Amino acid sequence: MSPAGTSPRPSSHPPFNEGAVRETAPSRFGAPALDEMPDDIRAICEETRAKIGFIPNVFLAYAKRPEHFRAFMHYHDVLMKGPSGLSRAEREAIVVAVSAENDCLYCVTAHGAALRILGKDAVVADQIATNWRTADLSPRLREILHFASRVNEPGFVATDRDLAELKAAGLGDEDAWDIAAVAAFFGFSNRMAGLMDMRPNPQFYELGRPNAPR
Repeated sequence: MSPAGTSPRPSSHPPFNEGAVRETAPSRFGAPALDEMPDDIRAICEETRAKIGFIPNVFLAYAKRPEHFRAFMHYHDVLMKGPSGLSRAEREAIVVAVSAENDCLYCVTAHGAALRILGKDAVVADQIATNWRTADLSPRLREILHFASRVNEPGFVATDRDLAELKAAGLGDEDAWDIAAVAAFFGFSNRMAGLMDMRPNPQFYELGRPNAPR
């Protein structure tokens, strides 16, 4: 506090991050307007906006190449929403862990939001987004992310030991397949996000976080 009768000394420092350029375009290659999209892709965008309040930039970016949009979104939904021995939260945790290792801002931010919502634990979601190895994880989830990280390594080849360690944690061959498929798919997604300089929608940063105390 300043002494009585005096004013605080003005700071010589500029406001934090003053002058930064905030990139908001979904992709460096541009994105079509909704009325320029094929009907099926526009419908997906509009349905998503009605559900969550905005259109994720990944939708807008991939809409530039409609066949790529359809293929990407179909396999995404098979991996992330289809039948699996892994829960949806576990699959999102794989995405966040692998994307953090690949320094993918878009996927860490967007799927970090999904993990906070599905996992109902914002603290652990943020820990995984920073460094899953030091996160407060169950033995099962730690083994899942350990194997996903192995898949993310250059020149990865699964060993009998890898699969035995998964089995010891109660994870069978189909689970190993699903872990590898999610990790590998998002390795691809991370690289494409880097190519397109894909930026997270600002709304993702707030989703799934408890209200701050007043």
